[in-house]
Amino acid sequence: SSVITLSPHPEGAYKAYIHVPPSMLAAYLPIVKNMHGRKWVPEHKVWEVPLTKVTLRFIEKYLPDVVDWTFDPPAELPERLEVVRPQPRPRSFRLSKFETEITALEQALLLKRYSWRTIKNYKSCFRKFLLHHEPLHPREITRSQMEAYLVKLIKERNISESHHKQIVAALGTYYREIARQETKVFQFAQPKKSKKLPQVLTETEVVRLLQAIDNPKHRSILMLVYSAGLRLSEVINLRLNDLQPEKQRLYVHGGKGKKDRCTLLAPKVWNQLQHYLELYQPVEWLFEGQTGGPYSARSVQNIFSRAKER
Repeated sequence: SSVITLSPHPEGAYKAYIHVPPSMLAAYLPIVKNMHGRKWVPEHKVWEVPLTKVTLRFIEKYLPDVVDWTFDPPAELPERLEVVRPQPRPRSFRLSKFETEITALEQALLLKRYSWRTIKNYKSCFRKFLLHHEPLHPREITRSQMEAYLVKLIKERNISESHHKQIVAALGTYYREIARQETKVFQFAQPKKSKKLPQVLTETEVVRLLQAIDNPKHRSILMLVYSAGLRLSEVINLRLNDLQPEKQRLYVHGGKGKKDRCTLLAPKVWNQLQHYLELYQPVEWLFEGQTGGPYSARSVQNIFSRAKER
C-alpha cells in the first residue's frame, strides 16, 4: 500500500485510526508523531487521533494527497477535543493516620514561601520516612533511628548529596517547628559539599545536539534552554501569554530567586517557535503534555538524554 489510511474509530464520532504502511514509515511516521493528541494503539498497530478541525488542517498541510479516507467524517467537527485530566492518585491508606502531620509540614513550608517543587520534594521525603518507620508516630521516632535511616539510604541506595540534604531539611522543619522536638535534629549531620565543576557544552556540541532532534516541540524546548538561557523549570512553566511577538521576547515568571525577567529571542529561535505553534496549537501552556497540562521535567530530561546518544 502506498497511502496512509484514515478509518473510523469504534468508540465515537470524533476519533479516528490512522495507519502508516511499512513502505511509508521512514518518510511519514515523524509527521504523524507530531499530530496533536495522537496515541499509539499497539494491538491494532495504528495511531488514534482526534477527529477535529485542528487534525484536518494538519492533514491538509503536512499530509496532502497521501491520506485515504475510508469513511465520511461528520459535517460539523469541534475545533479540538476537550482534554480529560487524569485523576490524581489516591493517597496512601497506610499514611492516612499521619495526614495531619504531613499537612502541618506543608503549611510550615508555605509560610516560608518555598516553591511548589521544594514543597513537593520535602513532602515526598517525609512520607517515605514515615512509611519506613510505620507504625511509629513521627513524634515517637528517635534521633538514632533517624540516623540509621539515612545510613541505610546511603549504603543501599547510594542517594545523592542533594537528596540527603532534602531529607535532613524536611525532617528539620518538622521536628523543629511542628513536633517541637528540636533536640532530635540539633546539629544533624549534613553531607559535605562537593566541589565539582559544572559541565558546559561547546557551541559546536549544542548545534550537533539540536540537529539530532527532528521533533519540532523537542527542538523548540532545547533551543529556548540554550539560546535564551532558561532553566528547565522555567521552560515547562511558560504559558502562551508569556510570548511577546511584537518585541520577539519572552516573559519569564518566578525564575531563580523568585525574580521575573524578560529575555530576547534570536530570530532563528523565534522562527522555530512560530513553526511549532502552528503545528501543535497549544491552548494554555507553551509546551503541553499529552493530557493538556504543562510538559513534565522528566520528559525534557529524556529529550536531552536521547539527543546526546544520537
